[in-house]
Amino acid sequence: MLPSISADDFSLYPQDRRSSRQDDDSASPPSYDPGMDPPPLPPSGYGSGYFPSEYQAALQQSLPASGATNSGYPSVYPPTGPTDSTNPLGPLPMNMAPLFPSVPRLLKTNKQIGTVRRIQLVDGKLVVDCPVPGMLLQQVPRTEPEEEYKVLRYSAVTCDPDDFVRERYNLRQNVFGRETELMICMTMYNEDDELFCRTMHGVMKNIAHLCSRERSRVWGPEGWKKVSVIIVADGRKKCHSRVLSTLAVMGCYQEGVAKNFVNGKQVQAHLFEYTSQLSVDPNGKLKGSSRGLMPVQILFCLKERNSKKLNSHRWAFRAFAPLLNPKVCVLLDVGTRPGDKSIYRLWKTFDVDHRVGGACGEIRVMKGKGWWRLLNPLVAAQDFEYKMSNLLDKPMESSFGYISVLPGAFSAYRWRALQEDMNGNGPLVSYFKGENLHGTRPAGEDGEGKKKGGGIFEANMYLAEDRILCFELVAKRGEKWKLRFVQSAFGETDVPDTVAELISQRRRWLNGSFFAAVYALAHWNRIWKSNHSGWRCIAFMVEGIYIAFGLFFSWFAMGNFWLTFFFLGQTMSEPEVDPIGNHGGLIIFKILEYLYIALLISTFICSMGNRPQGSRWLYTVSIAFFGIIMIYILFGTVWLTTQGIKEALATLPEGTHLLSAADILFHNATFSAIIMSITATYGILLLVSLIYLSPWHMVTSFLQYLLLAPSYVNVLNVYAFCNTHDVSWGTKGDNSVDVDLGVAMATEKGKNGDVEEVKLQMPVEEKDLDAVYGEELSILQTERAIPSGKRDARTKLEDGQRLFRTNLVLIWALSNGLLVSIVMATEISSLMQADPTTDRTSLFIANHYFSYILYSVVSLALFRFMGSMVYLLGAVFGRGR
Repeated sequence: MLPSISADDFSLYPQDRRSSRQDDDSASPPSYDPGMDPPPLPPSGYGSGYFPSEYQAALQQSLPASGATNSGYPSVYPPTGPTDSTNPLGPLPMNMAPLFPSVPRLLKTNKQIGTVRRIQLVDGKLVVDCPVPGMLLQQVPRTEPEEEYKVLRYSAVTCDPDDFVRERYNLRQNVFGRETELMICMTMYNEDDELFCRTMHGVMKNIAHLCSRERSRVWGPEGWKKVSVIIVADGRKKCHSRVLSTLAVMGCYQEGVAKNFVNGKQVQAHLFEYTSQLSVDPNGKLKGSSRGLMPVQILFCLKERNSKKLNSHRWAFRAFAPLLNPKVCVLLDVGTRPGDKSIYRLWKTFDVDHRVGGACGEIRVMKGKGWWRLLNPLVAAQDFEYKMSNLLDKPMESSFGYISVLPGAFSAYRWRALQEDMNGNGPLVSYFKGENLHGTRPAGEDGEGKKKGGGIFEANMYLAEDRILCFELVAKRGEKWKLRFVQSAFGETDVPDTVAELISQRRRWLNGSFFAAVYALAHWNRIWKSNHSGWRCIAFMVEGIYIAFGLFFSWFAMGNFWLTFFFLGQTMSEPEVDPIGNHGGLIIFKILEYLYIALLISTFICSMGNRPQGSRWLYTVSIAFFGIIMIYILFGTVWLTTQGIKEALATLPEGTHLLSAADILFHNATFSAIIMSITATYGILLLVSLIYLSPWHMVTSFLQYLLLAPSYVNVLNVYAFCNTHDVSWGTKGDNSVDVDLGVAMATEKGKNGDVEEVKLQMPVEEKDLDAVYGEELSILQTERAIPSGKRDARTKLEDGQRLFRTNLVLIWALSNGLLVSIVMATEISSLMQADPTTDRTSLFIANHYFSYILYSVVSLALFRFMGSMVYLLGAVFGRGR
């Protein structure tokens, strides 16, 4: 007897017990259990009509030779299985078990509680209305209408998402005759249930807030009927088993219903539609209507194959959005928690200004209880980086009307702005082109898909496909859409907390953003072909110049940082300003100079051949030593500033007025250059934080960001550019053909003789449904399994081999570099000798190029600050910002 469940406060402390689903492709099939039921025998007359042609080819390659025995699985079929003259494979092999590693558990469950039902195919499509467990209905207040709350609808989709509408598939919202104001698309890969619940529970709280706005002309108590939540899981075998259990507890998924093939057609996606009244929060507690939650229309799309995030968005925009026809589409990554009112505030931006085509909120770093995550310097540095982007970059770009990137983790688009024009051109056409370039789109009958691709430039460009979408939206021919930043809307997300994860993430971000920026600048003239006003186009031109300058500095960032270090260190080596004396400053500078070169060479060599996961200690050491170099630079900046002030004050006559003294100080080259650069880089950061009333990151994260700044340039940038050949998204595509769920073949006609029917084994009795529901609850009630993060043997071996190769090359390159440095030390010293007439405290700015860099930093910082202030004024005195 299962304990009673309270919808208000039900504790779920899970541990993964669903061993049939494997999260790792490399995992071996489960060992044979004598108490486990064997896979079922195929029907008599086994022939080519039973399994589709795609599976026959896979079967032919996978089966052992006739008469062979797999020692891992005992024979469960007679040596001479059923034969058929139409069967190209000949006699049925003795052992089918290795092909069905998940089947024994599933079929055992179905055999115990399943019931054979006769299902009519609708236009050759398998669409099943599955009864909802009584245990679930006991926890919710609404059970009527019956078709809304007592039935889970399952559809086996056998077509490409582009053909979903053409193949006459339908959704429950269309059946109920409801209009959709807001479509929320959540994409996930293999995230666990904690990350999923964080996002899902946040979405349900946002929908509850929409329903609480009783005075709204759009929303109100029945506002949930205007919201559709689309959950797209990228690969059935990749989806975390505990997420499926969570969805089952919410009523949005049932085990044992899905099939691999319908009438010989391979199923591309499994659709489960239900209106859920339950939610599981990140702490594992079941929440219901007593906590203010409202019903939510959920469409769970479980893709059969892993085809990456862009394909998941294609299901949302090409398959579901045309049928739902929403006003606004919100994109969320599973793991991002939207603020309780954030989705409404995003929607309100579109409602107030009908020219807004896209908008995004603030992405915040999840700091944890008591901000304990900020103890990790990597997390703290990213917190500062995200915060300053939300205070300077995004507001400045929003004031122009073009934001270079609306982050896919939390953004929104107007559906009408995304649609194609009469010629079939539009933002989504360019957006989904990246799926072909990366070979993730299966080839169709016309050969399109994988055969269609582009060069390495386009492949890298589409690593940041959201940037392409933003540009295509603003530059859409004949339209005048603009993009907005909504600071009051926010989403919290986890950030990489290890060096390897950070480097892997930034490789795609940096390469994608760089090539996407080049693409945008190369096609910037398309702005004039849009319907924007002349003044708006001029504003876009000014922003284009700013983007070009930023691209120039990012290209030469590594060289500029070295020049800063070199000139500053050379100045501090002079006896007149040596902070240590007795050539101590020169010795320290030389040591750090050789260390800098060694670290840079090491990073280059390691980046060209090693995975960050295989060389994490080398990267970690490099980042630590670059932090030491940054401490030296910061000390030198402060020291030379104080020395410049002392020298300037020494030249002042006694009794000089304060304003006159300040004028003389600012005419001092050293003082004015350093003060201006410090004010631009640090002072503006502090000022804008105070103006926006958000200064805490300056206290908790500023120092960590400063110490990691050299690593952003010399480690992350180097790794990214050394891996421009790698255009992967970090996950592998899945092209396998599975039949572990079974097939649905129309073997007979219905009573009228014109309707195809199939027989399915599935739970339909109330006791069977409750048994399945209880099993899902029991899975969630156990503790979560903490992933070990261990590498498999093959990957570990390859990492070890690459690390050995890297160490050997490092020793060889660094030893030769050290020898050359020692031999050339005298000549290098003479080349570095400065003009003795130059002011010793001004040596590091004597180079005109370095002065240009300093003043350029000042100009760009002021430009960002002014743009941010224009946005703030618009947010204070305007609406919907």
